Amino acid sequence: MQLAKVKGTVVATTITEGLEGVKLLLIQPLNHALEKAGGTVVACDTVMAGVGDLVFFVKSREAALALDPWFVPVDATIVGIVDSVG
Repeated sequence: MQLAKVKGTVVATTITEGLEGVKLLLIQPLNHALEKAGGTVVACDTVMAGVGDLVFFVKSREAALALDPWFVPVDATIVGIVDSVG
């Protein structure tokens, strides 16, 4: 899992089967010091996150497993909203 900040929403006019109704968000991955770590990423949202939220997300196979139905073609999925970092 990795931390990220939600930067905005993404709208797709055409979407693959299995992703109908899934909200897509633009996120900025962060390192352990909450500094930018790489470029922005489009991620599926499973937790109703919003712009400005600090979230954690999974990539690769775990991203596909986090959605229902499993194994839809995604690279990143948000799986939690962070309340605090200590």
